[in-house]
Amino acid sequence: MAERPQPLPETLPGLRETVGARRPPRVATSEPRAERDPVARVLVDTPLAHLDRPFDYAVPASLADDAVPGARVKVRFAGKSLAGFVVARAADTAHTGTLTPLQRVVSPEPVLVPAVAELVGLLAERYAGTRSDVLRLAVPPRHATTEKQPSPAEVLVEIDDSAARSAWSAYPAADPFLAHLAGGGMPRAVWSALPGEDWPRLMASAAALTLAGGRGSVLVVPDRRDVARLDTALRATLGDGHHVVLTAGAGPARRYREFLAVARGTRRIVVGTRAAAFAPVHDLGLVAIWDDGDDLHAEPRAPYPHAREVLLTRAHLEDTAALLGGFARTVEAEQLLGSGWAHEIAPPREALRDAVTVSITGATDIQLDRDPLARATRMPKQVHDAVASGLERGPVLLQTPRRGYAPSLACERCRTPARCTVCTGPLAVVGPAVPPGCRWCGAVDEAWACAVCGHRGLRAPVVGERRTAEELGRAFPSIPVVASGGDHVVESVPPRPAIVVATPGAEPVAEGGYAAVVLLDTWLALARPDLRTEEEALRRWLGAAGLAGPGASVVAVGEPSHPALQALVRWDPAGFARREAATRSEAHLPPASRLATITGDPGAVDDALTLLDRPPGTEVLGPVELDDGESRLVVRVPRAQGSALSRALGEVQRVRSARKLDPVRIQVDPVSL
Repeated sequence: MAERPQPLPETLPGLRETVGARRPPRVATSEPRAERDPVARVLVDTPLAHLDRPFDYAVPASLADDAVPGARVKVRFAGKSLAGFVVARAADTAHTGTLTPLQRVVSPEPVLVPAVAELVGLLAERYAGTRSDVLRLAVPPRHATTEKQPSPAEVLVEIDDSAARSAWSAYPAADPFLAHLAGGGMPRAVWSALPGEDWPRLMASAAALTLAGGRGSVLVVPDRRDVARLDTALRATLGDGHHVVLTAGAGPARRYREFLAVARGTRRIVVGTRAAAFAPVHDLGLVAIWDDGDDLHAEPRAPYPHAREVLLTRAHLEDTAALLGGFARTVEAEQLLGSGWAHEIAPPREALRDAVTVSITGATDIQLDRDPLARATRMPKQVHDAVASGLERGPVLLQTPRRGYAPSLACERCRTPARCTVCTGPLAVVGPAVPPGCRWCGAVDEAWACAVCGHRGLRAPVVGERRTAEELGRAFPSIPVVASGGDHVVESVPPRPAIVVATPGAEPVAEGGYAAVVLLDTWLALARPDLRTEEEALRRWLGAAGLAGPGASVVAVGEPSHPALQALVRWDPAGFARREAATRSEAHLPPASRLATITGDPGAVDDALTLLDRPPGTEVLGPVELDDGESRLVVRVPRAQGSALSRALGEVQRVRSARKLDPVRIQVDPVSL
């Protein structure tokens, strides 16, 4: 009889026993089920699109009290232990075999409420994604220590309805909106703010009236600076103990603590960036978004939902009021007005005329007689006069679309773009007395010579905010100059004379508003090859001009006849949005149509197009080759077929996942093309 082979020595003695001791105990298969609702429907955290649905699991009796809807659990799935959420408990199942029991309840805290679970499913279908991807955006990671701590109770407060309504006194159409809001109704409105308006105070007042009616609010803004302003306004209106701030930069412990306060119902007002749109507010009464055209509202991770669409979907699902506000107006907001879904809240023309005066350099013959180069120079005499006049009353803001010093260079003689001799990348100058260097490889080229004409002189066709600040510092030597842009963003400036040079989105807030606002290089903002070029340019200009104080002047340097600049002069974002909507409708572009892009390897994109069950009226544009070797095609359908296209694209993802084909990236209604 052969001898039994001796076991091989362990490479790491004691490892097996240590791991076994720390492994959480599994529920015995033979353990009896829960007496009531013994079936748990679980959304398993898996990226596979063909498995994106709830699965039924047996609830052991020992876990019956903890496995509540919304709780985090661990389940056995495809031979692995995966995380998931219980979305429902049921008395029976359609599964004909034996149900696998839940492994354990990670936390009995119900963090996925039914309304948000339904929202997640609708958004996954709308954007042809998976529920697991949307859940990562909706529910923050668990922080066990924080979860053990109780949430502080909400502080009682008496809300002055008259003071909250008086904040909106400049808008005649706001009074019925606020009355319905305070009375528990669900009014929907698109709000165009006055130049220089203290919009955080008005949004805080709307949230206060909603709270007075016993309901909560979700207020979404583009970035952390706007969050800070709205947070301050809510504290001034309601005091502490009524709202939370939800941002990704708050840190895991604080973010989860604030999230739990909302989920437990001790806080009913949420302020935050795009992720706050999913906050599980109890008795939700108002969803509001500021500056919905800002691209920061678009999620850069799959399935790429937009905060505006998330909030509008919530308003429909939960029968809440909705408010879209901003100095500018998007085409999507205009479409809501045109369909009758929302009503307009706008100031009267008299108030606009008194608030700010907008002009364009070289717009009249008189200005051209005074300065013949008004349309040719970057900062004509009218700009210097506006800056000098504004400095007599307070700070002056100059917006320039490029950051840095001299972000691009060209030959001084023939205007050929300056390129690196090592990698052919673009040359740039990062500061004064610094030789030109490559923006791609970093190589310094002190002896550069033009490859076309041999000339060694360089010029800067585009100037960044630091070079602009340097030039203005020399022109006004006794005035402090502040540069804001890139990695150095200034939050606010005091109400004393100063020159502030900032890039779009990085403009500091001036106490009392700016005495003058100058918009430089408007041609550059209009030169972007994008679907929303003019809309985005006007949004940036209005955002800067909106920081002006009462009676301030706004001067733009550009072509006076351009429609976007004309809309700025008239302060007519509504009229511009209507014309832009009509133009897009004629061209079958969003939002008049539903559009999706499919990006990936050329073969994978062709396979996806073959699998696509095209709805009626489908148009396919492309494919086109991209710089990184990928291919992209555009699928377009009439708006009435938008839901059918989303379902068809979702089915493509499920088939590709089941067949283990090469992945493709699908974006529905992308912000830019």
